[in-house]
Amino acid sequence: MASDSLSLTFAALADPTRRAVLARLALGDATVNELAAPFDISLQAVSRHLKVLEAAGLIAKGRDAQFRPCHLEPAPLEVATDWITKNRQIWTERFDQLEQHLKQLGHDKRQEKQS
Repeated sequence: MASDSLSLTFAALADPTRRAVLARLALGDATVNELAAPFDISLQAVSRHLKVLEAAGLIAKGRDAQFRPCHLEPAPLEVATDWITKNRQIWTERFDQLEQHLKQLGHDKRQEKQS
């Protein structure tokens, strides 16, 4: 598995369970049991998902007496959003250039047929 932070973020976001956990944590801190409640998977499976999210820096576990609530760490999501935004602009410009090129090719073909 890649070790750079952006790759870790995207790998963590690739799983729908992990995305659901992040959506829940966006509402506020939660314990592992609270995070596991909506899923039809074992507590151990949820813990594995949390480890992936924690390794990506997307969540952190605190300590409150005997509880270890998880909370969302938004910084890696902001880096991913910035990367997507920057590349979306590049991709849009390239698709616009391709569209213009294809229109020009179609125009040239029509010109050849008329000649």
